[in-house]
Amino acid sequence: MKLSQLLREELVVQPLDATDKWSAIRGLAEVAARSGAIPHAALGAVQDALLARERSMTTGMESGIAIPHAAVDGIDEVVAVLGIARHGIPFESLDGLPARILVCLVIPRSKKLLHIRTLAEIAKLLARREVRDAMLAAAGPAELLAIVREKEREST
Repeated sequence: MKLSQLLREELVVQPLDATDKWSAIRGLAEVAARSGAIPHAALGAVQDALLARERSMTTGMESGIAIPHAAVDGIDEVVAVLGIARHGIPFESLDGLPARILVCLVIPRSKKLLHIRTLAEIAKLLARREVRDAMLAAAGPAELLAIVREKEREST
């Protein structure tokens, strides 16, 4: 599944103001609940799953990217929330750089294969420097979504 298929404006947080990865992850999950992408009743379980996954191994990648993710029971569809932290958030990333582009994924436990494909699609998109630069320069959620759609089309 492509990132553009999962996002809508209310699932984009720009700017993402968080002082550490724990508050960033909690905040992105709260956005998913506020937007109706996940049921409010599931928020605690989603946050717990995301934080447990993060404690087991960092989801901070390289080049300022973090993809916190977790499989959760009681969720029917894959949910993504995109956060842009222009100044970066310490994320214990593989290259030591702070995360500036965060994609929080909540995956139904019953759709594990889709989870792997979705992570791969997002990582492939964000591996391109011009994509990251354009996303970080976007003026707002609508422009950010347009950039994601355009860059995905270019890569197919």
